Amino acid sequence: MSLLITKRCINCDMCEPECPNQAISMGDVFYQIDTERCTECIGHYEAPTCQQVCPIAGTIISDPHNPESEEQLWDKFVQLHHADKI
Repeated sequence: MSLLITKRCINCDMCEPECPNQAISMGDVFYQIDTERCTECIGHYEAPTCQQVCPIAGTIISDPHNPESEEQLWDKFVQLHHADKI
């Protein structure tokens, strides 16, 4: 699954610079995650860095409306970072 930032977000600016896929940006009210770019840091880190740096536990969760398998996340990683090399 890609991740989702809930309305518990306090706009602390910690998550956006940590995202290796540039999937996090400021929304109308609080930060949001682009599901087309989020790989839950697969291909980069052991765990999602946005969740690790978020000061409010439970603010960044798995998106229940966007289920993806680990294989799908790997495919997305390849498309995002290796498309120009294929």
